[in-house]
Amino acid sequence: MQATINIEALGFDAGAHLLVKHALAALPADGELWVVGTAPDWAGQLAAWCRAQGHPCQAGERDGSPAMRVQRGAAAAGRWRGALSSGHADPAREGALAEQADARWGLAARGATVEAGSPPMRFRLDRKSEVWAGRAAELYAQAAAAQWDPETAIDWAAPFELPDMVEDAVVQVLTYMIENEEAALLVPARFLGQLHPHFREVQAVLAIQVADEARHIEVFTRRLRLKGRDPALSTAGGQASLKTLLDESDFSVAGFLLSVLGEGSFVSLLHFLHEHAPDPVTRQIARLAARDEARHVAFGMTHLASRLEAEPAFRARLANAVQSRNDALSTTSGLNEEVFDALILLAAGELSAPAIAAGYVKVQGLMRDMAEGRQSRLERLGFPKDDAQRLSSLHTRNFM
Repeated sequence: MQATINIEALGFDAGAHLLVKHALAALPADGELWVVGTAPDWAGQLAAWCRAQGHPCQAGERDGSPAMRVQRGAAAAGRWRGALSSGHADPAREGALAEQADARWGLAARGATVEAGSPPMRFRLDRKSEVWAGRAAELYAQAAAAQWDPETAIDWAAPFELPDMVEDAVVQVLTYMIENEEAALLVPARFLGQLHPHFREVQAVLAIQVADEARHIEVFTRRLRLKGRDPALSTAGGQASLKTLLDESDFSVAGFLLSVLGEGSFVSLLHFLHEHAPDPVTRQIARLAARDEARHVAFGMTHLASRLEAEPAFRARLANAVQSRNDALSTTSGLNEEVFDALILLAAGELSAPAIAAGYVKVQGLMRDMAEGRQSRLERLGFPKDDAQRLSSLHTRNFM
């Protein structure tokens, strides 16, 4: 098949290659294109361009005028010889995701053709089995649609006045929650920089989780300061508990400890605060934060379900991680006593013997709800009921 184009006075230093490139693209492999032009040295420029692109080219004559005959080379010719395929943008396509992402793909979009010679970029988390979650794209879409602006989503001007002891209790609980949310921000942030971009859906989920936690820290701090208070007490035991999360290097184990056990328990705590908070601002914050945290738990669950389906023996690794964490924290005091007392006071609503007794019962109910929620999630991950109950009971007394 032959075709002819006239590039007229357009030189290859001014875009003539685009005319030739698109004319060749319309031809089958080995098809011929005659090119004529009038720009100075256009033929030499065309010949140089063809060599770089892998298209055979030779001088000739067309209708009595000097011309160049270009034969379309194979798709893998020229600079794209040896180029790498990097899967497919749609993760649902067969073969779209590699079992191990190639370092030579670097930061290229999944599905791009990557030129040979691109610098390798090594990411520690480059295996599908280590990071993938089948619902990652769905969960990211839900999270993106559910983002909320702290300035408009919360009625910061809602009028309320609390007794000092009740305001102090709110401040203590929020102080505790802020440091826990710092851990929930730092864990995904650390893994985010280690994750190969080939698994971009997981990358997006981790990024939006970091954004969620940053927003929670902002609103908890803003509520804490709303009546002029400073943060309250932070214990060594609480810090030690959170440090075990930061020290965990395995992506799946860290997600298990943080999301499935810790953030799952925090969802119960946030629902408890929504029900028993003494003011409208704290109630609004608890409701919105609980919605975000539930998505984080869902991601942890779907990732671990994927990993355990492919690697059932990994359950033993998860169980050992819970036991090891419990052993490491055995000498710590667990939940800040001031936090526990603050929760009782918030549930009681007033400082009287009957109210405190009722508040204590409600906090015990919260802890049972947390334990049962952990057990239920563990059973959904395939742990036998007795093992799930035991592992739930070993979870840190610091909740997270």
